[in-house]
Amino acid sequence: MSSIVVFGASGQLGQCIKDIAGKNGTTSIHFPPESEANILDSDLLRKVFEAYKPDYCINCAAYTAVDKAEEDHELAMKINKIGVEKLSRFCAEKGATLIHISTDFVFKGDKASPLTEEDLASPISVYGQTKLDGEKVAERMAKKYFIIRTGWLYSEYGNNFVKTMLKLGTEKDELKIIADQVGTPTYAIDLAACILQIIESDSTAYGIYHYSNEGVTSWYDFARAIFDISGTKVKAIPVRTDEYVTKATRPAYSVMDKSKIKKEFGMEIPYWRDSLITCIGKLKA
Repeated sequence: MSSIVVFGASGQLGQCIKDIAGKNGTTSIHFPPESEANILDSDLLRKVFEAYKPDYCINCAAYTAVDKAEEDHELAMKINKIGVEKLSRFCAEKGATLIHISTDFVFKGDKASPLTEEDLASPISVYGQTKLDGEKVAERMAKKYFIIRTGWLYSEYGNNFVKTMLKLGTEKDELKIIADQVGTPTYAIDLAACILQIIESDSTAYGIYHYSNEGVTSWYDFARAIFDISGTKVKAIPVRTDEYVTKATRPAYSVMDKSKIKKEFGMEIPYWRDSLITCIGKLKA
């Protein structure tokens, strides 16, 4: 049985992987805390590789504060590029396969059809650029790697759009939600299951893959679905991006084509609204 180490184990995706691994009865997967597995600390990484001798390293560690990254470029670059470089080097030296999580923010967002892995990556934010830099490092340094781009991630854990909408929906009479940015929500539990399926396949079809739930929606329609499913009584008002100024520019269109990952791994991907119903059911319970 493969030995697996999850870096960034305390984040929402790391916790979702722990949930799925527990349900699957996966016992050879390890979730060291950041104090023992900081990807910026070569000494700690060396100890992790010596202790667990991983066949797979899942990198969920990332700087994800999109707006804050515009002012905190150095830290974002350290975590999203330098940390990936250090981890990739150890994976290459020890023969481990790296599974690195990236983002739809590597794209400009000006294409009108679902984005494939071959489409040009051209970030329009510091966060997106640091994540693309991390991808390039992983491609160059890790001999065996799967890079999984995802977007609009949410779950029962951590801070995310679903939990924020549920909270604000009980505090406000009305909420203004951006209606002209289009993408696909991703339930982190589904992504976690995808990652473990890739590991279980023992595939050597290394490269970049896209994963989100199925379907297309806007942030406004996503919020409306959250309120409808949860029974939250709040007025949602659609607004344009230029009416809601943020420090970082977001892609207007980030729907990803999942044909490659579905074909390679025989993967069935849930529809976004079905997964949202599951998540809200768990949160309400």
